[in-house]
Parts: sequence; C-alpha cells; structure tokens
Amino acid sequence: MLTKEFIGRIAEATGQNKKSAEEMLSTMNAILRENLMAGKSIQLQGLGALEIKEKNERTFVHPRTGERTVVPRKNQLVFRPVVNMKDELKNI
Repeated sequence: MLTKEFIGRIAEATGQNKKSAEEMLSTMNAILRENLMAGKSIQLQGLGALEIKEKNERTFVHPRTGERTVVPRKNQLVFRPVVNMKDELKNI
C-alpha cells in the first residue's frame, strides 16, 4: 500500500479530510522516530513492537575468495510481531 492510499484509508476511517490524516500520520512518524532514537521500544497494540537493536561486529568470509572482512557494529531497526499475528501469517 502506498502512502497516499494509506492516508486515504485513514481519512475514510476517521471521517477527516486527507490533509488532517496526512498531518496525523506525519506527527505519528515524528513521535515514533523520536522515541526510537531515544532508545525506547514502541509497542503497537495488536501488531507488534519496534525497537533498535545493536548488531555486534563480526567477521565475514567471502565464499569464493576466502577473504576475511570485518563488518563493523551497527544499529538496526527490528520489528517483532505479536504472537497472534505470527499465527495469522501462517494461515495466509
């Protein structure tokens, strides 16, 4: 689903105009980003959790050449779905 479609669905479901729905989505994104950057986990009821996890430094070995390369540590955005969502995905 594209952002425009998503905004249209929000507007339709809430009875607001598209401009208001777009502002609401923009505000929600800013709040989510602010909290994630502060190291907080975000629980989305009925959907799952968003959080930033730190991946440790590791050694990568190129399969053809055997050359070893160090991959530096990095932060990664992770989504963990709730259990019932996992069960629903199995039935698709």
